[in-house]
Amino acid sequence: MAVKILIRRNVPEGREADLEKLLNKLRAITMNQSSGYISGETLRRVDQPGETLVISTWQNVESWRNWMLSDDRIRLQEEIDSLLGTKTAYEIYRQ
Repeated sequence: MAVKILIRRNVPEGREADLEKLLNKLRAITMNQSSGYISGETLRRVDQPGETLVISTWQNVESWRNWMLSDDRIRLQEEIDSLLGTKTAYEIYRQ
């Protein structure tokens, strides 16, 4: 059963372009190396500058977990969290 992952991040002012580059890298790796990945989109909150939400759709929870444990993802996620100064928050939902 497909799952949607909500990924919330708060970007420090002036670092939006840096985050965008890292997210583009992460999405490219996801699309090229991860089985089970269906789609993803990045949204920017209108009333809270710097807050972003990524909605990532996966075939199942196992595919998502495999991606979460991959070395490539972990390496890029560490860069993202370092840039943000905080850990990224994840929520898993199914229909």
